[in-house]
Amino acid sequence: MAETILQASTLPQRLVVQLRQHFPLVDQRELAPLALAARAGEFTVLLVDGETAVSAAQIAALPQLKLIAVFGVGYERVDVLAARAQGVRVTHTPGVLTDDVADLAIGLLLATARQIGGAQRFIERGDWLQGSYPWTRKVSGARLGILGLGRIGRAIAQRAAAFNMAVSYHSRQQYDDFTGRFFATPLALADHCDFLVVCTNGGVATRALVDAKVLAALGANGILINIARGSVVDEAALVKAIDQGVIAGAGLDVFECEPQVPAGLMGRDNVVLTPHMASATHSTRRMMADLVFDNIAAYFAGRALPTPVTESPNP
Repeated sequence: MAETILQASTLPQRLVVQLRQHFPLVDQRELAPLALAARAGEFTVLLVDGETAVSAAQIAALPQLKLIAVFGVGYERVDVLAARAQGVRVTHTPGVLTDDVADLAIGLLLATARQIGGAQRFIERGDWLQGSYPWTRKVSGARLGILGLGRIGRAIAQRAAAFNMAVSYHSRQQYDDFTGRFFATPLALADHCDFLVVCTNGGVATRALVDAKVLAALGANGILINIARGSVVDEAALVKAIDQGVIAGAGLDVFECEPQVPAGLMGRDNVVLTPHMASATHSTRRMMADLVFDNIAAYFAGRALPTPVTESPNP
């Protein structure tokens, strides 16, 4: 029986077509539960997006599984420890989406600070006929705090340099090759900066890392930007901080219970919301799809995987 890919998420049609041209592929959503269980031994590759959970039970239910290919850089919803224990490797798509995510972070920062969305609604309501829009917040020369100095955090810092921003950061370690000031805790970083951009990984270790105390430290003139994972921010605390003026505003591309977004974040001139679209450009999604294909093709050919996650077992 041929080794088969099990597709468990909605993915770009171009990728699905390309995979079907080279390998057997079954869409899990087209199988009844009993049919899936009956065919479980066929599937050696599980194909998912970055938002799809893959539990230890799901991994155990596929006894011949050898690879979980994630369409996305984040893989915290995959139980990688369970995968490792079963000898299953996990790949993702790092690097190719860095520029797009960093671009959107800066876009959200500018849009929130200058209240671009609110200003557009001001015009559309006809309010400009009665007077000018309220003054907003200057960006150039401000202090930018980056929470998580990985590829995306560094790309944001590079862009912030064009705005003459003073960049500081908190990360799991201090980097000698980065000139920005290091802070030992998120709280200390938030207390120092005007804009706090969340770039860290999701998962249990970072859940609610930005809590009520961090938001209070950011302060009434501070703005929060999140392009990482919704779980990193205590969303209830954020809604309260926005509502009570604890912080000046927020630009958010990710949310705790996507696609559900708290009503308390909507309809506010000082809050800019986008639907988890940071990497969603045509060119980047094509590159992500190509990288997923390359990882799966490498598995079938017995070659080294291009982009395994760090927790994956050795081949």
